[in-house]
Amino acid sequence: MKILLLTHAFNGLAQRLYVELDERGHTLSVEFDINDAVTREAVDLFQPDLVIAPFLKRAIPGDIWRRVPCLVVHPGIRGDRGPSALDWAIHGREREWGVTLLQANAVMDGGDTWATQTFTMREAAKSSLYRREVTEAATRCVLAAVDRAMDGSFRPQTLDPADPAVRGRHRPLMRQPDRKIDWAGDDTDTVLAKIHAADGFPGVIDEVAGLSCRLFGGWREPRRAPGGLPGELLATRDGAILRATRDGAVWISHLRPVDDDRAIKLPAATVLNGRLGPVPASPVALDAATDTVGFRELTYFERGRVGFLAFDFHNGAMSTAQCQRLAAALRRVRDRPTRILVLLGGSEFWSNGIHLGSIEAAANPADESWHNINAIDDVCLEIMSFRDKFVISALRANGGAGGVFLALAADEVWVRNGVILSPHYKNMGNLYGSEYWTYLLPRRVGAEGIDAVMGNRLPVGAQAAARIGLVDAVLEADHESFLGQVADRALALAAADDFSGRLAARNARRDADALVRPLSGYRSAELERMRLNFYGFDPSYHVARHRFIHRTPHSWTPRHLAAHRRL
Repeated sequence: MKILLLTHAFNGLAQRLYVELDERGHTLSVEFDINDAVTREAVDLFQPDLVIAPFLKRAIPGDIWRRVPCLVVHPGIRGDRGPSALDWAIHGREREWGVTLLQANAVMDGGDTWATQTFTMREAAKSSLYRREVTEAATRCVLAAVDRAMDGSFRPQTLDPADPAVRGRHRPLMRQPDRKIDWAGDDTDTVLAKIHAADGFPGVIDEVAGLSCRLFGGWREPRRAPGGLPGELLATRDGAILRATRDGAVWISHLRPVDDDRAIKLPAATVLNGRLGPVPASPVALDAATDTVGFRELTYFERGRVGFLAFDFHNGAMSTAQCQRLAAALRRVRDRPTRILVLLGGSEFWSNGIHLGSIEAAANPADESWHNINAIDDVCLEIMSFRDKFVISALRANGGAGGVFLALAADEVWVRNGVILSPHYKNMGNLYGSEYWTYLLPRRVGAEGIDAVMGNRLPVGAQAAARIGLVDAVLEADHESFLGQVADRALALAAADDFSGRLAARNARRDADALVRPLSGYRSAELERMRLNFYGFDPSYHVARHRFIHRTPHSWTPRHLAAHRRL
């Protein structure tokens, strides 16, 4: 089928649908929902059999949905209507929620149902639920609907509001008065639900240390008994702040000042710099038990002869300081009595490379870009410096740009099926990139495959990444079972009779590579090109970074997405 993806942005769900539909042989094109005239033009040019809208913020014009079937992904159960579906579900602590695929008509979210899926709700932020449960359910709905459209005999189900099995209802846009935290009256569960329901956008407006801010990133602190004034600042850790509730405490990882329209969401302690007063830091041991700590960015644990290192950085972005902490953690675990180190990245993103937000907020973004790229290069070098351990990158979530090449610094790369990779830098102002990619990539795809990877601006699914040699194994696992499968495979590898031989062969290959060209040679050549990106006459990187961080609305759809505009 010819399928047009009509979307407000090419977000994670849109990318997943693009990859899944492309794998099944459908002809695809993408158009950003900029205005009605642009959408009409896209339909005229592409002549799709079906329009799928994974992420919209407004209605599709009637003359379009009357002309071609338009299926809209709604992150709610059947009968649910309104723009804050997932917000209300989290706020109300629903135990089960879902996704419904609706055919667009004159009633917003009121069209006939093509598919619906439900899932169990976790205690998690809206962005996390969207990336995991909503994305998986929406993918199943869309694939089922496309099969039904191809069959031709399927008739979508009209909603009967009187049907007792329909739990959904129309609910309004959730506003800040609905989200307001009553620190004296709300318990920890309620505080977390309010922060979680606003995560990603729009945040919960509150006052912290005399500053009006939007709160993001809520985490339960499991060890603290009630005490202290509700709302009081108690501690900091890895940039987050700990605030007392009436029956415990919660960590808040990020803030954005309300009064500054150009302010950026940053680690809470950074935003409150100079306002924290005598609030103590609360460091945590790298190998402390994960269920007794609350918020943390680095976690290490062992299973037999296998060590696991997770680095869970917000949105997968790695600032200079975070890279330095990760490099130090790699040095600490190097001498552990294990045979294999598994790098787990984050639960929401593996890694997306350098921290564009911290760079944008810096007094000198070019200088901070330079510091940041050198710091992530140091992390890659630490990974490649292991001699007596086999290193595995296990990607349970998406990765992009420098984060992909960070994964390739390991000896093997294992990914969960459904993970999306964006192994290029071009969408950020044609950055050249570093992270030793000029050494790591040819070893996997050959010299002839470099252009196909670095010149491709489209997302790469797990199966396609395996076909071109970018990853070594694709694991058929959901988010919950992935870690268990990785542990089983890693333990078996550690116990294999040929483990010592494989390790020796790896070291010999690296030594031989270094004789041809040392790693420092690759790094210096890459950084010379990056220096031009940061300090040269072409401002493309700085313009692209600014637009990305400040969410500048799209004024056109890039040609690599809009195939109908390339003709």
